[in-house]
Amino acid sequence: MSTEDPGSTIYFTLSIDGQSLGSFNGCEGLASSVEVEQRHEGGNNDFVWQLPTRVVFSNIRLTRPLTPDTTRVAAWISEVATGVTRPTAQISALRADGSLVARWGLVDVLPVSWTGPTLDPGNPSVATEVLEIAHHGFTDAGAA
Repeated sequence: MSTEDPGSTIYFTLSIDGQSLGSFNGCEGLASSVEVEQRHEGGNNDFVWQLPTRVVFSNIRLTRPLTPDTTRVAAWISEVATGVTRPTAQISALRADGSLVARWGLVDVLPVSWTGPTLDPGNPSVATEVLEIAHHGFTDAGAA
């Protein structure tokens, strides 16, 4: 039995075609689902066939406090205006000491939205940013 705490102080890194976009403290949307079509077979009333039709991948939202790495995100998003390329990406989940917990490779990544901080002197909360990316599926993320 492992003595490591698998959930303590996890942070995430994002790289696009090997170029780091920095660390994030939140990551949601690492998910996929299989759409199913139901078919009723004539004369067979015991069950309904469940046939897979396609795999759907949800968008991934990465959040973090505002950092100098924001300029790298802005540059990547600006590249979309000059033509869409769909690079590969890698999201790594790391412990506080930098050791790897898990890694996900993503195919055909596209930035779909970025939300910057709300700068309000009346509300002294941490300035955060949110990056949302779309992708066409998971791939082998390489050795841990």
